[in-house]
Amino acid sequence: MKRLFMITLITIGVTQLIGAQSIDDYSYNLMPWPKEIQPVEGKFVLKEDFTISLQEQATKRLYEAATRFLRRMSGRTGVFMEQGFPQKNNHQSSLIIKIGREGKLILAEDESYTVNVTSKGILLEAATDIGAMRGLETILQLVEPDVHSFYIPFIEIKDAPRFPWRGLMIDVARHYQPIDVLKRNLDAMAAVKLNVFHWHLTDDQGFRVESKTHPKLHELGSDGQYYSQHEIREIVQYASDRGIRVVPEFDVPGHATAILAAYPELGSKNTTYQIERYAGVFDPTLDPTNEKTYQVLTDVFTEMTKLFPDEYFHIGGDENEGKHWNENEKIATFKKERGFKTNHDLQTYFNLRIQKILEKLGKKLVGWEEIMTPDMPTSAVIHSWKGINEGVLPGSSLIQASKKGHQAILSTGYYIDRMHNVEDHYLIDPLPDSSGLSDIEQQRILGGEVTMWGELVTPLTLDSRIWPRTAAIAERFWSPASIKDVKFMKRRLHTISFRLEELGSTHLKNRDVILRNIANGHSIDGLIKLTKVCQPIKVYSRNEGGTEYKSFSPFTLFADACTTDASDAMVFDELVDDFIMNPKKNRRPLENILDTWIQNHEDVLQLKGKTPLSTEILKLSSSLSELSIFILKVLEQDGVSKADCEVFLKLMQNAKQPRVDVELVVNPSFSKLFTYLKKNEL
Repeated sequence: MKRLFMITLITIGVTQLIGAQSIDDYSYNLMPWPKEIQPVEGKFVLKEDFTISLQEQATKRLYEAATRFLRRMSGRTGVFMEQGFPQKNNHQSSLIIKIGREGKLILAEDESYTVNVTSKGILLEAATDIGAMRGLETILQLVEPDVHSFYIPFIEIKDAPRFPWRGLMIDVARHYQPIDVLKRNLDAMAAVKLNVFHWHLTDDQGFRVESKTHPKLHELGSDGQYYSQHEIREIVQYASDRGIRVVPEFDVPGHATAILAAYPELGSKNTTYQIERYAGVFDPTLDPTNEKTYQVLTDVFTEMTKLFPDEYFHIGGDENEGKHWNENEKIATFKKERGFKTNHDLQTYFNLRIQKILEKLGKKLVGWEEIMTPDMPTSAVIHSWKGINEGVLPGSSLIQASKKGHQAILSTGYYIDRMHNVEDHYLIDPLPDSSGLSDIEQQRILGGEVTMWGELVTPLTLDSRIWPRTAAIAERFWSPASIKDVKFMKRRLHTISFRLEELGSTHLKNRDVILRNIANGHSIDGLIKLTKVCQPIKVYSRNEGGTEYKSFSPFTLFADACTTDASDAMVFDELVDDFIMNPKKNRRPLENILDTWIQNHEDVLQLKGKTPLSTEILKLSSSLSELSIFILKVLEQDGVSKADCEVFLKLMQNAKQPRVDVELVVNPSFSKLFTYLKKNEL
């Protein structure tokens, strides 16, 4: 009841924000939800004569975005447009776009826009072309069908982002991601108004950029999987065309195995280094007392800053445990001479040297929260990620950074590789009411970044780990803080998900590619149904300690086909709740889904003996079937016996065992249902 009351309050808040409107207004599949929205009675029907007009101030970037808009709208609606390209200064056009100037790809650029849809047409106005591009995405999301046609509802929208830094980090060091994979994710980012692509380019498992000043870095540190400088420029331009900044990350002084495989003389230990094949935190670390370390980094950073025009440059700086520093007598002497009591002091020395190098190159340093020390200039941006550790509140380092004068970005709570459900991310706010920050300190919170670490993803599965959850997090970064009703979000996210697939994301379609591989040509219908009640085991328990999977291990298994937010599991939980509220009225739908799972096990059984990849999956399916059969039996009898309790306990113990790196997420609902049946005779 308390939960229902809270949802009601949130719903009331949303209604007040968008005005006195009916519940039908929630049918708009907009994400992120706009700042202000006012529906008007009527529809603008999309026909063959639909045209776009740009005024003289329009930029090449906006012209190309408007052209893509036409292609996407035509593809979605099947309407054969007579004009396939935008026009200029045609005041009779269906969609007129007006801007003030070309936007700059800088922090806090104006991305606001207004949209007015009336019987006369659509007017999109923005201060910059970037704002107009955000508005075009909103208009596309407004397109809906009725029986006869596609249309855009009459509406007035005034919109602007809540935070200026709305990012997605993709780690390409652990698993290299080809440029076509990055491009389709940049398209998806633009669709949900994210504006920073944080490109994690180096780590223990790879150095992924061509270096002409020190070519051994990519020749010996990448297994031949790296981006040429031409490809780097191509991605930067592709992102720019979509109003997205690209912030590179070169992780130092730790996570440096790939660098040291090329230049072992820069290491803190006299040994031979090889590219790391496992995941985890490793000892190889750059030697901060070696002047050649700074010479090489100066050369490389000078070269890289010419490829990446953004004013921010991420140096990582995380998870350096200093083991090799402790084992090096020269470093120990250096620390003593400088009065450094800890390795943290030594890393601060290193970070300050790097900060000065970047400052001369016209760049602002960004680093993970470990770089935050009293001596670090407040010009450095702090990237918060450890807030969930050691029992401290999420984002605590973010709050500390702001109080100390640093700008800061939050990633705590947005680690989508940890396989948490969408609401777990959606309800975390970069700037909660409880922050206790002053107005000036609040302004230093720039926003947040979704982090897609690459240990357990390949080009086949990357999209399914990023989308659609990242669309919901993008709303947290853009929309007013009051937009936080989970039901409201999930209702819209369903549509946004397949719209992202329409745009090019593979997060839905590649599931069946993996399942067909597992089934070896046999029917995958039973496996598909099973994925809808299973999720990959959470956090890093799938690869605990980083020692099960190597970087070249197979990621084509059942766990790779499963995602978070298993749809049938959520349906089952609702059916259980409905049954508990009114058993007589809601019994049949509950029995139907249990019957479905029993029958589905028969479908999965067709794979028995056909492929070894199905052996553990059959056990998983069997657990679900046995629980379903048992619950149906209990529903038919009067009361629950002691023997029934013992049987259920054994069935649940079996069902709770993770198999093939997934878990049945219907188990809590089964327990809730059985507990009710024990207490209540039907």
